[in-house]
Amino acid sequence: MRTVVITGSTRGIGFAMAEAFLKKGCRVVISGRKNVSVNTAVKELSNTYSSDQVVGHACDVSLYEDLQKLWDFSIKKFGSIDIWVNNAGISNELSLLPNISAKEIKKVVETNILGEIYGTQVALKGFGTLGAGAIYNMEGMGAKKGRMVDGLSIYGTTKSGLRFFNDAIAHENKNGPILIGALLPGMMLTDMVMSQYDGKSEDWEKVKNIFNAIAEDVNVVADWMTNKMLTNQKNGMRFEFSNTFKIMLRMVKMLIKR
Repeated sequence: MRTVVITGSTRGIGFAMAEAFLKKGCRVVISGRKNVSVNTAVKELSNTYSSDQVVGHACDVSLYEDLQKLWDFSIKKFGSIDIWVNNAGISNELSLLPNISAKEIKKVVETNILGEIYGTQVALKGFGTLGAGAIYNMEGMGAKKGRMVDGLSIYGTTKSGLRFFNDAIAHENKNGPILIGALLPGMMLTDMVMSQYDGKSEDWEKVKNIFNAIAEDVNVVADWMTNKMLTNQKNGMRFEFSNTFKIMLRMVKMLIKR
């Protein structure tokens, strides 16, 4: 039975991946910033899966020591770790740069970039001791050239930087026993996306038809990505669920229905 640690897994795609791994017989460590959200997620999953199969530990990924504690907790609970997923990430409020506070910019950059770098370093050191393992880092809008959304300059910049980071770390470890990979789930109507439109009904009306046309089912994406992670044996893989062809096909189907 393999053990998987997922940061930012109390909701959204992180929670969906946790459940998908559990369905496939893995042991999962849930993690989020607050104890309350972690306990709630673990309790919900424990209603279906054995309490010996799923545990949780609060972790602020912008703090290196918190990520180290998450690793140590997971080892203490399950004895070993097979897959570490750096999923935790946040977005800035949908707004043009002059309107975004310095505090919010700092929080997004620290969570998305430092969180993934710190998490990768902790896992690399840990897997180095264990002798093997796999690390998968979540990318997103900004990781692919040409995709820009007005108002998400900070979030997109962090994801663009992480694409370089993931490629660089995969290259650094090309001859080792530790696999490095990246995940690109595509557009999903998760809490993080929807929260950007809180109190902005006019903005939501402008984009809702597009989102409804191209948004992927979070559980379908999670099932697909967890299968890829569990079966992958190659370093440097980037698993992308959505692509231009799929998006265009969904748009055509939407127009036909109309």
